[in-house]
Amino acid sequence: MRRGIVVALSVFMVVLDQLSKHWARNTLVQGEAIPFVPGLLQLTLVRNTGAAFSLFRDSSTLLGGLSLVVAIGVSVWVWREPRRGLWMGLALGFLLGGTIGNGIDRWRLGHVTDFLELVPIQFPIFNWADVAINLAVLCFVIDAFGNRHEQSEG
Repeated sequence: MRRGIVVALSVFMVVLDQLSKHWARNTLVQGEAIPFVPGLLQLTLVRNTGAAFSLFRDSSTLLGGLSLVVAIGVSVWVWREPRRGLWMGLALGFLLGGTIGNGIDRWRLGHVTDFLELVPIQFPIFNWADVAINLAVLCFVIDAFGNRHEQSEG
């Protein structure tokens, strides 16, 4: 996967994340649940000053700094190699986009805007940047197992 595609994926994720959060902040009422896909997904606006699962609550400055460090590190990683495998490229694009998306909220608002809530299971309310970060983890795992499989055959 070429560097430009990785960057385009990350830009797409940032735009999707920021536009959806802007819509949520201007349309939804804090804490009010609106069914979106009945029995599966509802929209519930919350402000998250922590990280995943509300860890490190009220740590927006620390988490904003961490977002910046991760975004810079991933950007350098992407820039150093003009091409990489599919799964690693997807992982880096998703991670960079998700990190920047939530970082923008932390730097600009002092909290992250979350609004996607899974209904059938007890799971934290999340946003598109969180989806991107989770997809990045999945792609890293697929890449690692694929590389391990290739090494065992060689």
